[in-house]
This record gives sequence, structure tokens and C-alpha cells, in this order.
Amino acid sequence: MSENEPILIRDGKREDYEHLVSWLKEPGVLSWYPMCNDLEVEDAAKYWISFAEKKALLVAEVGGVPCGLINLYVQESKKLAHHALMAIIVKSAMRGKGVGTLLIEQIKRRAKETFHMEMLLLEVYDGNPAIRLYERMGFKQYGSHRGFIKEEWGYVDKHLMQVDL
Repeated sequence: MSENEPILIRDGKREDYEHLVSWLKEPGVLSWYPMCNDLEVEDAAKYWISFAEKKALLVAEVGGVPCGLINLYVQESKKLAHHALMAIIVKSAMRGKGVGTLLIEQIKRRAKETFHMEMLLLEVYDGNPAIRLYERMGFKQYGSHRGFIKEEWGYVDKHLMQVDL
């Protein structure tokens, strides 16, 4: 991947599972997700990838190589269909290069135009550097769950954020 190659966004597919698992297993990444071992990572990745069937999964590529993924946990219930929780991950080596920004822009567009959603939600753990990206993309914090995650060294708060579309 060269610095000059554009970031392309495409629909996700089942074959993206291996990339997602490898990104989640990168050193330090699980500090920002509620999984703690290989089995939990693999189960979560299978669930994320399942949203490809609903066209609610997007993948970023540079030079034909996947480097980031975002999904919408699309609701089946009509009363909940106006919003969705989103989840995002960017390969460590590609952070800070616009991949996350482009993925969020595209998933916001997909949420509004394809799924007729009115807002997106996300959950982020205290200290996650991606909070700055989310705020820049218009997300605002509306609540917190104190001590939501129990790490070996202590408890971590989860912050709830949303953006209107």
C-alpha cells in the first residue's frame, strides 16, 4: 500500500471475516472492545460479518487490501428501525490516515438513504483515542455506564454517543 493510493469503500462480504479477526487480535486493540480471548473475538467477528447480508457492512481498502470495517446493527423491529448501533475498526497501521472518517461518512449515508434511519449510536470505552474522531464526525455523548468493563487492573466506563442524520 502506497501513501498515494486512494481509500475505496465497498460492501462487506463474508470473506472479510479473517481481516476483522486479525485486526481485533492486534496488540492493545481489545482494550477498546468487550472481548478478551480468541473465542470471543471469533464469535463477535462472525456476528459483525453477518450484517453483510443486509448491506449494513462496509469495508475500506487501499490498493485492494482491506484496512477497515464498519457495520450497523440493523434492527428488525419497526419501533427500533429509526436508529442503529454502529461498530468500527481500522487496522492499526492505517489509523490517522482518513480511513475511519471515510467509513463513518459512508455508513451515515447508507444509514440514512438505504435504511431511512434518523440517528446512529455508538459505545466507546473511556480513554479510547477514537473519541476525538467521533466528536469530529458529529457524535455527542448522552450517557455513561460507570464501571462497565472489568479489566484485570480495574473498571472502565463506557460512554454512549449519538449523531442525528
